[in-house]
Amino acid sequence: MSYAWFFAAAVFEIAGCYALWAWLRLDKSILWVLPGLLCLTLFAVLLTRVEAVYAGRAYAAYGGVYIVSSLTWLALVERIRPQWFDLAGGALCLLGAGVILYGPRLFSH
Repeated sequence: MSYAWFFAAAVFEIAGCYALWAWLRLDKSILWVLPGLLCLTLFAVLLTRVEAVYAGRAYAAYGGVYIVSSLTWLALVERIRPQWFDLAGGALCLLGAGVILYGPRLFSH
């Protein structure tokens, strides 16, 4: 279930950051800031739903999911096809996120 919360959080974080990017870099209206701030708030709330005892561990594992979600955003929203090294790096990051998140459960005595 943690990965579902991570991916949902990532969508809102990326959307929120993209809204600010659109305002500051793409000359969109300042009204883009409002949905951006709402998305960033939802991101923070969703990240608290992750099944992790420590916030730092949840944030570290989230980093891998965020990277894969960003590459998905690149492909779907920005219409840029990720390169093989993007995909390979994303897969490594997702694997690392799994080790961080589930390692304590698998290897604790």
